[in-house]
Parts: sequence; structure tokens; C-alpha cells
Amino acid sequence: MPSVIALDAMGSDRKPKPEIEGAIQAARHYDVRVLLVGPEETLRKELARHPNASELPIEIVHASEVITMEDKAVQAVRAKRDSSIRVGLRLVRDRRAAGFVTAGNTGAAMATAKMVLGAIPGVDRPALAAVFPTIQGTAAALLDVGANVDCTPRNLEQFAVMGEIYYRAMFGTERPRVGLLSIGEEESKGNDLTKEAMQLLKQLRLNFIGNVEGRDLYNGAVDVIVADGFVGNVALKISEGVASLVRYTLKESLKATMTRQVGYLLSRSAFADFKKRLDHTEYGGAPLLGVKGVCLITHGSSNANAIKNAIRVAAEFAEHQINGEIEKELAAIRPAVAASV
Repeated sequence: MPSVIALDAMGSDRKPKPEIEGAIQAARHYDVRVLLVGPEETLRKELARHPNASELPIEIVHASEVITMEDKAVQAVRAKRDSSIRVGLRLVRDRRAAGFVTAGNTGAAMATAKMVLGAIPGVDRPALAAVFPTIQGTAAALLDVGANVDCTPRNLEQFAVMGEIYYRAMFGTERPRVGLLSIGEEESKGNDLTKEAMQLLKQLRLNFIGNVEGRDLYNGAVDVIVADGFVGNVALKISEGVASLVRYTLKESLKATMTRQVGYLLSRSAFADFKKRLDHTEYGGAPLLGVKGVCLITHGSSNANAIKNAIRVAAEFAEHQINGEIEKELAAIRPAVAASV
């Protein structure tokens, strides 16, 4: 049976064009059925621009309201009870869909997911995990990247467990290396939060390698990097900015130095490969780890490729039953706490 993924068709900056195109690509290339959530008339008009879409496993689920990027998250969640985000997450809660994907308002998506789906027993705060490419051709996962600006050491402990399970399931690494993002490798480096978290992480049954630094996001020395949401989000946004700068600068330099057609074609091919390796759209978005269901949040600027891959990742997340593993591991670490939640 194909996985059923609910897609917020009204979330991105250019909604619903990239959502519709991404859903069509996903339905063609993966074993998934996509439920497009949003105003039915609007979505039908956009789907009509793709004549072959009627042959694909794509359906429309009506939602009369849309939460915009300008809406304040808490107010929008309360006021817009028939929003595409809320309707989509209800499909997951009611088991009509295996997962939910949105490129919409991040704060609203997180708040709605926690309210509609609820937290996994043992999880105090869900966390967003982002994936980065490394120079070794592998991937590294960073969490939290914005769900929790202020964190406690216990939160970071839970992030480490959730991130390790996520990485193990999605990338097939039996013993992922887990590191704590700090300002130096020495155990004495960092602030009160990282120093206290260090002591908790050392006691876990994880392949914990200690403190790591910002450069370790990309050098392949660590697989899972743990940070509070403030630091993690800053690291994510800086990384995206640097990647854009490098792509732009390299492209301009190639244009300026090309003198022969053969050299141009070779360099163009190399640049295309380089651009793909740094393209965040290949990774599909950030899963919200710690909620009772699959919820993937991607960029508001997402294109069709990002949406397609987000649908793929949501289906894989559900298939690996990661939430069940998270609940089991946290119960083993804090059985009394998990039992009381």
C-alpha cells in the first residue's frame, strides 16, 4: 500500500504552484498518495494546468482558511480552526494520512502539531531537525533549529536521543556520532547550558563524542549535532547564506573566466554537480521530532523539488516508525518521567 501524505497546498511564498508541482512529481516518482489540503476551488484550478495530474494518486481535501507568514502563530492557531495546517494535521491524527508536510508559517505549524497531535510520552519539547551535506559526501543532522529558543539541559538530552534515532533510521548508520555544539572541544568550554547538558549526555547509551564546533557541521566528523533552538537556528541561517554566496560567487567566476566552449561545458557540468550537493531542497525539510505523528516543515521559499523531497522524507519517516523508537528510548532513560506524562 502506498503511503498517504497530507500536503499543505497553501503554505509557500508562491502557493499553490510549487506545492501542486511537487505533489505531481512525488506521485510520479514515489509510492505515495498525496492529499492536497486547501481551498478546493483554488487547488482544482491549479491542478487543471497539469492535464496528466488526473491520472495520478492525488486528491483534494478542502480547508477554507489559510495561515499566512504574517499571522501571529498563537492567534492564528486559535482563530483559524479550518486552516490548511490544522486540517492536514487532523488527517494525521485521525490516521487518514501517515504524515503531513507544510512550507507555511513555522510557528503556527509547530503550535498546531503540538496541540492536534500531542507530544510523545517523555518529550518535554519537540525539536526541529535540519540535514546538512558534509565534505565526506555524508549528511549531518542539527537539532533544534528553531522550535525552542530557550532550553534546559534535559531538553538537550532529549534532543540527543531523538536526533540519534532519527539519523539511525533515515541514514542507516548503526552508531551515529552525537556531538554537543559549543565554542570549543574541551569539556570546560561553553555556557552553563552546554556544561550541564554535557554531564547528562555522557551518561546516555549513545556514541557521544563530546563538544563539537560550528565547522564540524560540514566536515563529517559528527553525525548528529545538538543545540538549543536559538543557536541552532542562527547556525542554519548562516549556513544557508554562505551556501548561496558560494554558489553565486563560483557561478560569476566561471562566467568571467570561460574562454573556450569545451571548457565552458565541462565547468558548467561541474558547477551543476556542485550546486546539487549544496542544494537544501534535496533534503526535503525539517521533521518536528517528538510529536505523535509525522510533521515535516520546509522553507517558505520551497520550490517543487523541495516539496517533492519533503513528501518522500515524510513517507520514509512514517515507514521507519521513528516515533515508536523515540518513545521507547526515552522511557528507558527516564521511566518515571515517561510514565507520568
